[in-house]
Amino acid sequence: MTKNPFINALSGLLYIVVFVTILFYTSGLGGNTPSVFYPIAALSAFVFSASVMGYLFLYQPLLLFLDDEKKKAVDLFLKTIGIFGVCAAVLVGIGLTVQGIL
Repeated sequence: MTKNPFINALSGLLYIVVFVTILFYTSGLGGNTPSVFYPIAALSAFVFSASVMGYLFLYQPLLLFLDDEKKKAVDLFLKTIGIFGVCAAVLVGIGLTVQGIL
């Protein structure tokens, strides 16, 4: 890619638009979806979320790993994932309790 963030971001968006449009109109997946913009928005939101989470979870461990502190890097990454997993499980539990499932 380039060092220009606008070109990089617009290239990513163009890729998503082309990818979803091809799938939408050639695979029959868009049968119940009223517009091609819904799946484009959904995939864009997913990519944005994955990018933010990747940065939050991987940036510091990667810096530690590149500084030859491999054990600290792995520990930080695994602890981050573990704490996130526990928090997510608690939120799921709360949601199921509120819905009366638990």
